[in-house]
Amino acid sequence: MTGTSVMSEDTARAFAAERVAVQRALDGYCARWLGDIAPLTAEAIRYALLGEGKRLRAILLLEAYRACGGTGNALDLAASVEVVHAYSLVHDDLPCMDDDDVRRGRPTVHRVYGVPVATAAGLAMVPLAARSAWHSAQALGLSAAVSADIVRELMDASGGGGMIGGQLLDLEGEGEQLTLASLEQVHRLKTGALIMASVTLGARAALAPASRRLALARYGASIGLAFQIADDVLDITATTDQLGKTAARDLDLHKSTYPALLGVEGAIGRAVALVEDGCAALHGEGLLTPALEQLARYIVERRS
Repeated sequence: MTGTSVMSEDTARAFAAERVAVQRALDGYCARWLGDIAPLTAEAIRYALLGEGKRLRAILLLEAYRACGGTGNALDLAASVEVVHAYSLVHDDLPCMDDDDVRRGRPTVHRVYGVPVATAAGLAMVPLAARSAWHSAQALGLSAAVSADIVRELMDASGGGGMIGGQLLDLEGEGEQLTLASLEQVHRLKTGALIMASVTLGARAALAPASRRLALARYGASIGLAFQIADDVLDITATTDQLGKTAARDLDLHKSTYPALLGVEGAIGRAVALVEDGCAALHGEGLLTPALEQLARYIVERRS
């Protein structure tokens, strides 16, 4: 969104390697968890999970885990968060929701497998994510109590008080002229809740104290909202090929957006301010690693 990227070549290579590692973990996830599911539904889940993606939420979890002193292999836990995110995209694209044809540069799940299978696939992914998060936490040597807290936090971020609640507010707001406060409420839930959970789950897995979890929650909430603002800007400034999904879709659905309320430059300024606030929260706790700072800045610098 700005003229130059703050991400160095070394950092970009490191994050690219992490995306590959997360992709391998998702491959393993499919092999481990889809055997008991109806074959066509399992195929649709595999299609949804293994398409090219940023894997931002997974990488945020891994970097928060490391920043808090975690030394184990948290890839499977990070993959569980990506499963929830993928489920949200499958359902978000359905005809009864945003009715979209393209996601991550290829046909959406319901366009390939039909609406009933896509709906069933999305529903199946939620308990699968909970189950895999529990087993991943146990594999890290965490207690039953901490493992349960991890599953609870992931499901809270995904449910009516988080992502699903935000999606409902988003649907109700179509065709309405929302205030900035109302728009931010929608997106702190719909987009921000899972991004915030990604970093706080990393902290919880590392057995970080409450003060560090709170700092990461503030960071996650700030960059989660900044991510949505950047999406709104890209929706009107990038092409479908660049985005890997249909451009100008918010306009087609008559949604309130940050550029409509603040102008493009005002929206970018709001996103940058949120990133600064999130990074300041981490700095105060000694958690502002180069990786977490550059991931935050990438959110407003990205082109897709």
